[in-house]
Amino acid sequence: MFDKFLKGVFGSRNLRVLKSMKAQVARINQLEDEIAQLADDQLKEQFAKLRAEHAQGTDLDTLLPRAFAVVREGGKRFLNMRHFDVQLLGGLVLHNGQIAEMRTGEGKTLVATLSAYLHALAGKGVHIITVNDYLARRDAEWMGRLYEPLGVSVGVIYAGQSPEEKRAAYAADITYGTNNEFGFDYLRDNLAVRSEQRMQRVLHYAIVDEVDSILIDEARTPLIISGPSQESPDVYRKVNTVIPAMHVETRNEAGEVIQAGDFFLDEKNHTVEMTDAGHEKMEGLLTETSLLKEGESLYDSSSIYLLHHVQAGLKAHHLYKRNVAYLVQNGQVVIVDEHTGRALPGRRWSEGIHQAVEAKEGLEVQRENQTLASITFQNYFRLYDILAGMTGTADTEAYEFQQIYDLEVVVVPTHKPMIRDDRNDLIFMTRAEKYDAILDDISNCVTNQRPVLVGTASVEASEKLSNFLEKKKIPHEVLNAKNHAREATIIASAGRPGKVTIATNMAGRGTDIVLGGNIEQELEQLPEDASDTQRAEIQEAWQQRHDLVIAHAGLHIIGSERHESRRIDNQLRGRSGRQGDPGSSRFYLSMEDDLMRIFASEKVVTMMRSLGLPKGEPIEHRMVTKAVERAQRKVEGRNFDVRKQLLEYDDVANSQRLVIYKQRNEFLSIEDTTDVVRANIVEVVRHQVLMLQPEREDEADQQAKKQLTETLRKNFQFDLEASPELKDKSFDELAAILPDKVHSAYQEKHAQLDPKIIGQVEKQIMLQVLDSLWREHLQFMEYIRQGIHLRGYAQRNPKEEYKREAYIGFEQLLERIKATMIRLLCNIRIEDPSLAQRPAVNNEQQERPMTERHETLAGFAEPPAARPQEPQRTSTYVRAQPKVGRNQPCPCGSGKKYKHCHGRDEQATYHA
Repeated sequence: MFDKFLKGVFGSRNLRVLKSMKAQVARINQLEDEIAQLADDQLKEQFAKLRAEHAQGTDLDTLLPRAFAVVREGGKRFLNMRHFDVQLLGGLVLHNGQIAEMRTGEGKTLVATLSAYLHALAGKGVHIITVNDYLARRDAEWMGRLYEPLGVSVGVIYAGQSPEEKRAAYAADITYGTNNEFGFDYLRDNLAVRSEQRMQRVLHYAIVDEVDSILIDEARTPLIISGPSQESPDVYRKVNTVIPAMHVETRNEAGEVIQAGDFFLDEKNHTVEMTDAGHEKMEGLLTETSLLKEGESLYDSSSIYLLHHVQAGLKAHHLYKRNVAYLVQNGQVVIVDEHTGRALPGRRWSEGIHQAVEAKEGLEVQRENQTLASITFQNYFRLYDILAGMTGTADTEAYEFQQIYDLEVVVVPTHKPMIRDDRNDLIFMTRAEKYDAILDDISNCVTNQRPVLVGTASVEASEKLSNFLEKKKIPHEVLNAKNHAREATIIASAGRPGKVTIATNMAGRGTDIVLGGNIEQELEQLPEDASDTQRAEIQEAWQQRHDLVIAHAGLHIIGSERHESRRIDNQLRGRSGRQGDPGSSRFYLSMEDDLMRIFASEKVVTMMRSLGLPKGEPIEHRMVTKAVERAQRKVEGRNFDVRKQLLEYDDVANSQRLVIYKQRNEFLSIEDTTDVVRANIVEVVRHQVLMLQPEREDEADQQAKKQLTETLRKNFQFDLEASPELKDKSFDELAAILPDKVHSAYQEKHAQLDPKIIGQVEKQIMLQVLDSLWREHLQFMEYIRQGIHLRGYAQRNPKEEYKREAYIGFEQLLERIKATMIRLLCNIRIEDPSLAQRPAVNNEQQERPMTERHETLAGFAEPPAARPQEPQRTSTYVRAQPKVGRNQPCPCGSGKKYKHCHGRDEQATYHA
């Protein structure tokens, strides 16, 4: 009540932000007449003049009114589109590094041109990020007709481009591309072995289109560049043969067993849990297939890895349904995006789920991969100096945008009042009753010449509804992941009178549904020599259809079920009522829908049953609609926790990633490696000497000197015995003298070679060592990540434990990088100088095949359980002698405690 009173007095935060921007809109409008007087070449010159002013110290806020006025004039001249005042507001929101929520049809693509032009003045590049290649190319070509006459260069990146083409696209003032491609290029740049192979410039300013889809829906799915591992896929196929023999146990809401079985399915948390009887049964089945030996248990150290395969197999058979979670196309399992309904070729589930699904479908099981480089979208987009976004549905996720990205959501008003009629949900007891009601609604729309768009949550549901319509002989189009290539064509005609379109949550993504049909597409299909009369006839026919649809209340939206996220439902509703058009929407639900069955409260179910409604009679009440929204909020909150948890863990890896990539970039950019090599030799040699120093000089001194001599000869190719003047020196004196001696010997070894040649060799070795050990460290981090939550049973905080382990491992990684680098450099022998002059293998032609994938995490509620590796993937360490205590003397005879001598090496090996 008090909050409402404060809003009534002071207005909401959103209204105050918009009010503060209206003064700038007025200044832009004042310049409109002046800018309109400029000739085309004068308008083009404005970009160079404004850029020069910015270079001389004028800030962008000062240049903004004139820059926006120039872009508005360009829109009128070259696109025949004038930016409305509300679009100027949207441009200001983007300039301020905020998220502009603008309804569908309000012209977000045009809005982005304002802020993109302004920030291009900095000369650092502007990235405009879209959800797919089609939109990236379309927007680059479409808006390029505005940018290029204004003197702004435009590029577009997409998969399959050559490195030269990509570098040229990134060099442009404004670059369009998909979120995946920008992220993968960042990772590729940090695998490059020469600085000239890098493609991206600094990450300065980005505008993310459909920002909710990219920064929220995609946030749980890291980008990964990987190479094949050595794991055999045969185990997945063998385990798959025994899964059908396992039966589901049925439980009620209280968790009581109704019908006993071998495992329990928790659909809410997306997990499976085997019962005691199920474990025994599975062990018997695995013994029959020879995966387990007679008498062995699933929990024996040699066979516990099978538990991971069993869990993956049970999930594949019972939680991952064909035509819902995935499609099978051309012998491949293709994931279907749960949020947009789009097919995601190239993306794979993690934790062995994808291999288990391939085995279930009888397809070739692909090997799992070893990670070479990875990053989450959350951490990639936070690398930009300024980040902004736009979408039609962001306000429901405003809290997450603020918490994770420090982005404020500003709701921009529509150009014309929104008059769409959003009706209450209709809730039925069964799916069959719900579908009957949907078919009746569609039939009424067709009879009344109203276009109707039906949204479904899965490919399976869209095909089922299509079959019902075919039986009723109602013509319709189906738009789902199986035929998304026709999306633009289907959506272009979806606004015609009586047109029925069924779509899986992806309807109109990036393409507006125009009442009466898309007139521009019709005109584009005319031959070039078409007469004005033909064009006028098409225009007149479209106007008649347009008026007819408006007269019959516009586009009607039917939701066949509620999605887990309110935002996805709003996206579907937003297809109707664009630019002040009439329209309506209604969702049809049943108590058998997944959302209602899994998440709705027991009160709603009890109330529906107690009413004793006649068959086919729905409930329509705001209370029930609110109950559904509460269920959606539960799921949204759970998903937010998953994304936040992923970020907290990935932040640890990200801080380490930034250090490694910074060091890598320094290696790439340095011309003279002499100082770097010398500094590392000095540090590593001094560390080795001090490590071997006995605690007391008179104890085991000769033995320690002998060990030091051997270490120097083996690791640094330096003969201590050949330097008599060092014979009687103490370890402290050697620690001060030896580093320079070793460096001098290293220089003498390569004195006859061209300094450029040895410098190139040094740079290549430094990069190879860093990349190799970083990959090993990523595997170590993943191993720790998978099992760290088990420490919660010991009353320890898993996140703090993960940070501690990661910190220790990273410190050791940095030491190993230096030590390995120097050891290799000191032991290298260049017999043919011409070999060193050959260019390094670039990252587009590496001998090791690499795969880029946008991996989808299989787990939801908590981190995946520790996943033991298969025997063939690991080395088993067998202790040849009795275990030595940490504080006991080292068996090597050095006189040092074990923890300060070989015990330290053993610990480093473990953490590696």
